[in-house]
Amino acid sequence: MMTSNARSEALRKAPLDSWVALSADETKVVAVGASYEEVTSKLNRMGDTDSAILKTPPAWLPLAL
Repeated sequence: MMTSNARSEALRKAPLDSWVALSADETKVVAVGASYEEVTSKLNRMGDTDSAILKTPPAWLPLAL
């Protein structure tokens, strides 16, 4: 089972302001690109249909609750 801590660590290591694909268990970045299409193309070549694709922000900002 994936923990939010593992997902946070994977995202922390991902390049900022990029499209990234996280593994199905969301513990590692499996593809990175400048566009959504670039990431989907990489995933298609890998035969990966289970990864989650998202856009990282230009900068990580602290969260105040």
